[in-house]
Amino acid sequence: MHKEKRNDVASRRGFLRNLTALGAAGGTMLAEAAHADTTRDGAAGTQIAQSEEPKPKPKPKPAITAVLDKGDFKTLQEIVLAAKRNLPPDLWTHLTGGSDSETTIRRNRLAFETLALRQRVLVNVNQIDLSTTLLGQTLAFPLFISPVGGYTGLAHPQGVLPVIRAAESVGTVAVVASNVRPGFEAAAKASQHPFISQLYITSDRKWLTDRLDRVRKAGYRGLAVTVDRNFYARRERDLITGFERGGASDDTSHQASLDWDLIDWIRDYSKLPLILKGVATGEDAELAVKHGATVVWVSNHGGRQLDQGEGTLDVLPEVVKAVRGRAEVVLDGGVLRGSDVVKALCLGARAVGVGKLMGYSLAAGGESGVRCMLELMQTEIRSVMGLIGARSVKELNASRVKRAMPVQYPTVTSAFPWFEEQLRQV
Repeated sequence: MHKEKRNDVASRRGFLRNLTALGAAGGTMLAEAAHADTTRDGAAGTQIAQSEEPKPKPKPKPAITAVLDKGDFKTLQEIVLAAKRNLPPDLWTHLTGGSDSETTIRRNRLAFETLALRQRVLVNVNQIDLSTTLLGQTLAFPLFISPVGGYTGLAHPQGVLPVIRAAESVGTVAVVASNVRPGFEAAAKASQHPFISQLYITSDRKWLTDRLDRVRKAGYRGLAVTVDRNFYARRERDLITGFERGGASDDTSHQASLDWDLIDWIRDYSKLPLILKGVATGEDAELAVKHGATVVWVSNHGGRQLDQGEGTLDVLPEVVKAVRGRAEVVLDGGVLRGSDVVKALCLGARAVGVGKLMGYSLAAGGESGVRCMLELMQTEIRSVMGLIGARSVKELNASRVKRAMPVQYPTVTSAFPWFEEQLRQV
């Protein structure tokens, strides 16, 4: 058994060495382009019981009514382990899984794990300014919470409300998902300053008009239209476990019909700053700016939509180059550590979103768990910046990063080695 594990590890490392050798030229070009144009689960196999009669699909688990931990964690790894213990198996699988072969979700992590930080020394970093701005609002540090809709209602009885409160308590924001519980209007009322409302288009123009009116009336200062879900991807882990997503009965033809003409109409009618979430190429970034986007959001849905796609960090330099400072650029996808945030800022992102980390921390400790996660990320960002000699986010640029050999096979939790060791000991 142990010999088989060692052989598996060796084969994975060999695979990564070959992959790095093949991509070395492209990686060098990526770093050079960024420098020129920016300024600053190995999953266990699932056994399916054989039966002559198909089993009925299990109903979704109810929301967790009480968390087992109070949110007093010393590390992010402890948060992930607590989440694994607290979540029902199918909800954990839904949170951590990707689409089809899950190549994109691994590439998200591989992109971060093959970019090394360059350490500068003898710089006075006694005072470090972590603040940034997004849509004119100051964030205490360059991290915000990405929209995660149906999951929050299943992981916590109050849905997104504790997430909003936790984010605002540490000086940042949560983007409110389209299908969030207890609803985007209730979320706005719970917020001191409603920030961005995310939108899926699930019905006709009359529904869309009413929705945009309500978003504006609720006081949101920005509208994020998700553009990478024209088809709902095949998330095979959910199919295997029988997990039923929220909103499964929505008419997907409306989202599939989304095009640049409708984006123009939404921009003109809403009169809100337009954020396009799900941009993954320089070509679409250029079009986004031409169609009036205030923020271009580099995202691949956390590896949950297009399989065999690029990692978001790999895409970031070409998007920044195409935008040329005409819009703000943010990123999410695979971000699990403060060092990931710093790397994205070095390649031109203004701020970085986290989704899975929010999901882990909400399940681990509710509102206090999310707050603890954000505080730990803030601590990690400050530590990394201090160690590379950066006194503010304005000093971060592509000269501070360099392509490097990977040291492990990328998985959804490969940023948490202690956590993975605990799972192997069970």
